[in-house]
Formats: sequence, C-alpha cells, structure tokens
Amino acid sequence: MGMRHVSHPSVIKASLYGIAFALTLLLPCAACEPAQAPPPVTVSLRLDGTPADATVVIDDLVLGPLSFVASHGVALPPGLHHVTVTADGYFPWDRAVEAKPGGALIRLQVALVQVPD
Repeated sequence: MGMRHVSHPSVIKASLYGIAFALTLLLPCAACEPAQAPPPVTVSLRLDGTPADATVVIDDLVLGPLSFVASHGVALPPGLHHVTVTADGYFPWDRAVEAKPGGALIRLQVALVQVPD
C-alpha cells in the first residue's frame, strides 16, 4: 500500500496565491506599464559654412564633418555649449552657445580662415 500525501490547507492556500501572483506577472496590463519619462527637452542647432570637410566638435565630442552636421543638425540639451570647427590649413573657429529650454533654433554660420603660407 502506498502512502497518501495530504497537504495542509495553509500550504494549498499559499500555493494558489503564488499561482495567482505568477499569472498577474505574465498577463499584459496596459494600466500596469511603467510611467514613461517625458522626452528630454532639446534645442536645435544648425551649422552652415565652409570648408565642408571641416570637423565639428561640441563639448569635446567629435560629431563629424561640417557637411554632415549642416544637413542633419544637432539636438542640444539645455545649457552652455562650446562649438569648435577645425580643418587642416585653417584657423579653428570657436563659439559658445546657450541652449535655453523652449528656445528657438540656433543658427551658426561658419567661415574658416586659411592659415597664410
């Protein structure tokens, strides 16, 4: 004869609660989704100028050639930013710009000056 196993009622109750809890984790619930953070506030920066292959650096981060940055723009977080444009054979171009929350588009015209021979 085999032994019969009888669970204590509190063990059964705990098991049922565990199953119900596991199901609530598995079922999608739109109201249970985590709150989405608001998108970060940015200000658009547009550069235009020459030479097209000059390198654009903002806050010590190299963004790429001026032609690429001119065609795509840059989304700046609020605050003061240092913009540098450099190219071999030219003097560097530097500007400080302040991006204000809700501010208008910032446009900068870059015209690098060649280093005399």
